[in-house]
Amino acid sequence: MEKISESKLKSVKRWIVVLSVIIPITVAALFGIKIEGYNTSFLPPIYATINGITAVILIIAIWAIAIKKDRELHRKLMRTAIACSILFLIGYITYHITSSATIYGDINHDGIRSPEEIAAVKSSFLIYVLLLISHIILSVAVIPLVLFTYLQAYLGRFDRHKKIARYTFPIWLFVAISGVVVYLMISPYY
Repeated sequence: MEKISESKLKSVKRWIVVLSVIIPITVAALFGIKIEGYNTSFLPPIYATINGITAVILIIAIWAIAIKKDRELHRKLMRTAIACSILFLIGYITYHITSSATIYGDINHDGIRSPEEIAAVKSSFLIYVLLLISHIILSVAVIPLVLFTYLQAYLGRFDRHKKIARYTFPIWLFVAISGVVVYLMISPYY
């Protein structure tokens, strides 16, 4: 168990809250910035793959702790999943500040969904939007969950870690998998 003073613990918790607010606000603000002259069209399949890798790592990490009872392997896998999430975020931000928004259903890539294009995707559009909205909301919610879950493990408070992880794991897994599905659904319109 890591020894940490109560004042330092309060400071770390404050930083988690601050990061949990700053990261989504910064990402949202960066959507208003467009840096021209860079072709980053190669990034979406890369960061979607990173999301998929994160999902696989999360599942293996749960297996490592729940079935194998290998705390060290679990710790390494979870750190790797966090690193993957950071890499995803860097790729995602880089792409979105250098590229125009992709419009779901814009078959001819003219930036406008014609009535014919709307009709062509009408049934899948609602699924896409619901999945995207839930993905975005939960990706914001998972930030403090992951950080607080990690903090409890770092401090050796495994009973608290397990209680928080019970919520963190399915949300993080959903975010990782839904990120891949969202990419697969929008990729024809890039």
